[in-house]
Amino acid sequence: MTHSPRHRSGGGRQRRRRGSRLGRQRSRRLLRPKPLPIRTRVPGPFSGLGRSMAVPQGAAQPPATAGSWRPEMARRGVQLLVARGISSSPCLSRRIKQTESEIVRMFHPPVRQSEEAIATTVPRYTHSVRVLDERFIRILKIFKWGPDAEKALEVLMLRVDHWLVREIMKTDIGVNVKMQFFRWAAKRRNYEHDTSTYMALIHCLEVVEQYGEMWKMIQEMVRNPICVVTPTELSEVVRMLGNAKMVSKAIAIFYQIKTRKCQPTAQAYNSMIIMLMHEGQYEKVHELYNEMSTEGHCFPDTMTYSALISAFCKLGRRDSAIQLLNEMKDNGMQPTTKIYTMLVALFFKLNDVHGALSLFEEMRHQYCRPDVFTYTELIRGLGKAGRIDEAYHFFYEMQREGCRPDTIVMNNMINFLGKAGRLDDAMKLFQEMGTLRCIPSVVTYNTIIKALFESKSRASEVPSWFERMKESGISPSSFTYSILIDGFCKTNRMEKAMMLLEEMDEKGFPPCPAAYCSLIDALGKAKRYDLACELFQELKENCGSSSSRVYAVMIKHLGKAGRLDDAINMFDEMNKLGCAPDVYAYNALMSGLARTGMLDEALSTMRRMQEHGCIPDINSYNIILNGLAKTGGPHRAMEMLSNMKQSTVRPDVVSYNTVLGALSHAGMFEEAAKLMKEMNILGFEYDLITYSSILEAIGKVDHEYTGQGC
Repeated sequence: MTHSPRHRSGGGRQRRRRGSRLGRQRSRRLLRPKPLPIRTRVPGPFSGLGRSMAVPQGAAQPPATAGSWRPEMARRGVQLLVARGISSSPCLSRRIKQTESEIVRMFHPPVRQSEEAIATTVPRYTHSVRVLDERFIRILKIFKWGPDAEKALEVLMLRVDHWLVREIMKTDIGVNVKMQFFRWAAKRRNYEHDTSTYMALIHCLEVVEQYGEMWKMIQEMVRNPICVVTPTELSEVVRMLGNAKMVSKAIAIFYQIKTRKCQPTAQAYNSMIIMLMHEGQYEKVHELYNEMSTEGHCFPDTMTYSALISAFCKLGRRDSAIQLLNEMKDNGMQPTTKIYTMLVALFFKLNDVHGALSLFEEMRHQYCRPDVFTYTELIRGLGKAGRIDEAYHFFYEMQREGCRPDTIVMNNMINFLGKAGRLDDAMKLFQEMGTLRCIPSVVTYNTIIKALFESKSRASEVPSWFERMKESGISPSSFTYSILIDGFCKTNRMEKAMMLLEEMDEKGFPPCPAAYCSLIDALGKAKRYDLACELFQELKENCGSSSSRVYAVMIKHLGKAGRLDDAINMFDEMNKLGCAPDVYAYNALMSGLARTGMLDEALSTMRRMQEHGCIPDINSYNIILNGLAKTGGPHRAMEMLSNMKQSTVRPDVVSYNTVLGALSHAGMFEEAAKLMKEMNILGFEYDLITYSSILEAIGKVDHEYTGQGC
């Protein structure tokens, strides 16, 4: 059949239409995204994650929900990690396998509230940042730090900002990881650390006491032109350096930051002042205060005045402290209870009881209520001054004012009453401790035991109090045993003292030099020198050395026993062992030398004592005076007494009686009469030895006169 051209052209158009339709369908198939192939196993460190997130071929795709981006992100993260070739070393693979479930949970969508609840409570971006921050921390905990951690963090494509760095610094990951992260963050694009991030890391380094790294970060922060250190941050830097005992560095950084147009506030100056006070640099505190006052940018506040007054109190500079107190009041500031308490303590320390009581009255007139610390200083100062009744009065006054005494106040009151021999009042106070809700401490029992020993008449009650102490659940301290041993030695109960020394050893207490000293002294007085030497050797073997006081006791008793060579050898041993002799050791040696008539050697020892910076006391001079009176003649004794009157060490009643006895023995009655008149003016009394010396000398004169008359 012959087709017409029209028919042919129509058929061609149909074929062309079918061809173009097939081409379009083929193009659509090519452009359509192919489903991902099923992965039977994804090699590499995230293999467990790949299996958990794989979707079977042909299965229905999960609907797009608000939380579906998390599995999709996890799947893409796996592919990227595999493509980047994260290390798959055996060690790392084992570590990853151990934490596989944790990594899966890291990327698993958490149980969350409904979208409506989140929209009404928390901004949308806040929740996403919180989740990403959690991932960040998990990666740092799993990988610690290294190339794998860096690659894992980069996969998250998280924007690093100052908030994120500060939050990482708050976590419980290791400080070394924090430092590495800090360095890594500094290399991110469009990011630079500021003062807040530096301070966050510096705080972390301070907590773990890595002071060297802390100082490096502080220097780096100060050198960074972007970091603007505020006065508050300057104060914190000074505080941290002060805690690290880097005082010179703190001073240097203070002035370095100050020159960068950071005007320190009173808080920053206070940090400097407190740091210098802790280091005992009180003079520099005053210099800093003058600098603060003259510059005029900031003015002292209450804390500044409190710190300055405290510094002057420790220096004993009462006038300067009172001047600051008046300046503070002139500037309209009310002195605090702490300031008045420090000043009251200073006045008592300088033996100005009247001034301390006047300050206390001023404090109450200023409506500044005394606290328990104020009353503690008041009672302690009055007790040391021997004004027990006034201390007792303030003790009950504080209770009427509603200030309940604590154990320290009670211990002070019991101590002063015991020393005054008022044991009944002390026991009454002990009974009141229960009603005042004060729990007796080991110091309380030690005070009572010591007071009972000192009373002598009630020393027999000590064992019952010691048992009562242990029954109340209070363990005796080393000082308790020292008091007991010393007390039993003084009451001639040596066996009991030795038993207590053994009990100390059984309970694991370290050897107590004070206890050994009491025992050695008691044995020396009993002339049991061999046993005293055995105890001394035992102390040296247990401690490796001995105290200067124990050496002094041994030298004293060896000198009394006539073993002067042993005493001198022991004195030389002290110097060889690096145990510097104190005034007691020098006095013990001089006493032994003077007793044997070696006055020149005794005087040489006194000169050597002064050359080594050990100041002689009144006993040192009396030892030499006694030797001169016996063997050197009364004239040398009178000369030394005159020298003492011109020196800082004034003669006491023993000095006068020693010289008076020497004059009487020599028959120098006119000189003796002048000296007796001088003693009466000074209020010194003659002792029995002096009376007997005078009577003996008068008897000799009468005998000689009678013999000549016959």
